[in-house]
Amino acid sequence: MNCTHRTAPTVTLSLSSPHSNPKPLIRLFSTQITAKNRQNPRLYLSVKKRNSLIRASLHDSSSSNNNNKSNHAADWVSRLPTGAFAADNVFRLISTATASPIYQFIASPTTFLHSVDPRIKLVWLLVLVVLPARSHIVMRVGLVLYTTLLSIWILPKHVWMDQLGRVFLLSGILFIMLGIGSDGVPSLVQFRTPPPAITGLPNLPVSLGGYTYSIMKMGPLQFTRKGLSVASTAACLTFTLFQSASLCLATTTPEQLAFALRWFMIPLTYIGVPVSEIVLTLLLSLRFINIVFDEVRNVALGIVSRRINWKQLTMLETIDIFASYIRRIFKNIFSHAEQISQAMIVRGFRGDSKTHKIYSLSDSSVGMADFVSLLCLVTVVGAALLSDRFL
Repeated sequence: MNCTHRTAPTVTLSLSSPHSNPKPLIRLFSTQITAKNRQNPRLYLSVKKRNSLIRASLHDSSSSNNNNKSNHAADWVSRLPTGAFAADNVFRLISTATASPIYQFIASPTTFLHSVDPRIKLVWLLVLVVLPARSHIVMRVGLVLYTTLLSIWILPKHVWMDQLGRVFLLSGILFIMLGIGSDGVPSLVQFRTPPPAITGLPNLPVSLGGYTYSIMKMGPLQFTRKGLSVASTAACLTFTLFQSASLCLATTTPEQLAFALRWFMIPLTYIGVPVSEIVLTLLLSLRFINIVFDEVRNVALGIVSRRINWKQLTMLETIDIFASYIRRIFKNIFSHAEQISQAMIVRGFRGDSKTHKIYSLSDSSVGMADFVSLLCLVTVVGAALLSDRFL
């Protein structure tokens, strides 16, 4: 008797109790279906076996998806790393960095640089800004060494150690970046001039001194003479600019600097330049530097003294504390500025700087320190000119 045997797919549905944690599964499986045709025995119909898992829940799927999305959206902040910033160390670093006087007048110990005329100091500042950009590399290194030795001699130990370390670090990073980045990657240039073998001209003689444009190679990067020139100029200029300004402000009162600037800008009054307003603005700015550093340090110390457990805070909470820190600094600074303006109004200031005399310099006599400073200034300028001529 001819008959065809066929197995039909079955579906098994298993539902657990509503109190059990795992969700019920619906397992759908099928077996092979084979049918033979007696008329054509070579023809076989076969279906491959496939297993599929269906996860079902007794609750509404749309509500569960919405809840899962809301939970994922609410928990993404807690998964961010919280200890990477080390916020406590940042605030401690800020409080210690602003502890030493930065660009502020240091009254003691009194050195010979305190007695130098402020007008000569401004000329020195101008020379130390111009010379590193226009002189030989030997002169640049000499200016850096001169400024370093003068800082060690004039400033207190805890001040010059802090300042020189930070300025040297900044100048070193700038030197490395510009030395490699300015001319570090060799350009792919194809010369358009034909070789000497084609033109019949003799080859150029080789330099007797062994001149090489590339100083050092580091893989695909190279340190060339152009990179050395650019990096040394930028690094020396940065160092001399910051450190010379620090020396000038540490040994000169704001009133003396205002007097020196006014003395140099007096000819500009004939062409309508408001010299009095500029000098008063400079004087207020120099007085305001101390207030800014004090507020930055005091607010940072206030946060450190609260001993916040930063490990239990999320990323957004840490950022919020930093934003509150910056907001508090600006709020205190604006409050101090308003108090200064009210004090000036009470003392009779009505906006006209010409009607108010600024008592800036009590003794303007020229002493031995001024002669020595002028002699050193002429020597440095002469050495820079000679270095450009003979080096």
